[in-house]
Amino acid sequence: MSDSTRRPSVLLPVSRRRLLKAGAALGLAAGLPTRLFAQEALKVAAVYTVPVEQQWVSRIHKAANAAKDAGEIEYVYSENVSNNDYERVMREYCEAGHKLILGEVFGVEQAARDVARDYPDVAFLMGSSFKEDESVPNFAPFDNYIQDASYLTGLIAGAMSQSKNFGMVGGYPIPEVNRLMHAFMAGVKEVAADAKFQVAFIGSWFDPPKAKETAFAQIDAGADVLYAERFGVSDAAKERGVLAIGNVIDTQSDYPETVVASALWHFEPTLAKAIAEVKAGTFKAADYGIHSFMKDGGCSLAPLGTFEDKIPAEVKALVAEKEAAIRAGTLTVEINDEEPKSN
Repeated sequence: MSDSTRRPSVLLPVSRRRLLKAGAALGLAAGLPTRLFAQEALKVAAVYTVPVEQQWVSRIHKAANAAKDAGEIEYVYSENVSNNDYERVMREYCEAGHKLILGEVFGVEQAARDVARDYPDVAFLMGSSFKEDESVPNFAPFDNYIQDASYLTGLIAGAMSQSKNFGMVGGYPIPEVNRLMHAFMAGVKEVAADAKFQVAFIGSWFDPPKAKETAFAQIDAGADVLYAERFGVSDAAKERGVLAIGNVIDTQSDYPETVVASALWHFEPTLAKAIAEVKAGTFKAADYGIHSFMKDGGCSLAPLGTFEDKIPAEVKALVAEKEAAIRAGTLTVEINDEEPKSN
């Protein structure tokens, strides 16, 4: 896309604001109410590389729909966008006048930041393993820093395993996956110091059959509790009669005798912060990942549900104690972004 093609879309939001100001001025002169201008919903668009039912993206989608239902934003999205097509879709949403773009750019980092440079009047809140860059002031990265909740699930898993052999299946060994696995492992080792971990990555964000086959191999090698970072793992656990720990979403209703506990990600605080900043005209390059911490309401331990009476009382008491300390700020769960290894 040439500069001459882009230029009208960059100027369009400025002209629109001038029209709104002019309209407001006319309203004041005529004694008409101007509250409609202040209450106009923010136009938000999201670009996803996977289906919206994929667990990680589903949490962003859920928060955006809640903000839409509350009248805070208008919300549209594209799912299953290939990396090669990602930049084009981003630009189309910018050209259409959307003022906040959401998405996950783990495979298209540079292209996404280039788009942000070309549309300085648009705010970009994107899932990323990289940090904010002041040279792109309208691009803010986020990540699901839910290590607090993952650590708590590890405490439970360590107590529920008979073999003390844990299978872990992830998508890719990138920071946002690695830190959750490490936190889970730390929790396990507090109650099962001799724990063995089998760690595998399937090289995909959404390939349930491959995740399932990988989990089967870990069960065959002795794992009786699986860390289900990807879809498909809990299916393997259910079929083989072992337990699973959920990640990002709560799937216990689908696997009532399998999923013991889950670390939940709540994207709502992250999105609320971005919406407020965009509306105030103060959005800037900043690390939005911090809004996923437990003390900020960004993550939690899912209700134990069907396993409420199956987990030892002393373990539940330990989990409650640790959770209270995390929320009070007296316990900090380590953030370890290095690739975890089997032992």
